[in-house]
Amino acid sequence: MKRIPLSLIAGALVAACTLPAFAALKPGARAPDFTAQASLGGKVYTYSLGDALKQGPVVLYFYPAAFTAGCTIEAHDFAAAIDRYKALGATVIGVSHDGIDTLKKFSVSECRSKFPVAADTDGRIMRAYDAAMPIVGTVANRVSYVIAPDGTIIYRYVSLFPGKHVANTLRALQQWRAQHPQ
Repeated sequence: MKRIPLSLIAGALVAACTLPAFAALKPGARAPDFTAQASLGGKVYTYSLGDALKQGPVVLYFYPAAFTAGCTIEAHDFAAAIDRYKALGATVIGVSHDGIDTLKKFSVSECRSKFPVAADTDGRIMRAYDAAMPIVGTVANRVSYVIAPDGTIIYRYVSLFPGKHVANTLRALQQWRAQHPQ
């Protein structure tokens, strides 16, 4: 796997923090369907967004790199809130450019075997969701989407800081669920 120098990632993060929000897909847009190798609890399988949407809403979040400080915080936050997502009928999937061997470990240690993380080593999913980091297009920006079962994006949140992704996506799901009782 090709490694991206940490200095390049750090420079992109600093630059991205000073740029205005970029062109992430907007609410109302159709969520691009995808399949990818994913890991849940260290077990590898093929994740399908289409199949997941048949079960209910999906929170799809992109993150720059496994085992970095912000991405670890975010994974812990999502893992801690997974029961709240399930109570709303939703599932969570994280996506990064990391290879599946790295994600097998990350899914156990940082995601605490609570939700899957998918490998997007070629950046295909990032590009489809306009979720690539400005300047360093091979790394994902920190973007969270809430996708309704019909495949419509109902919410997006873009911030390199991991602190509000869980709270904001839960709030969006609660608002959607109030209009779409189970």
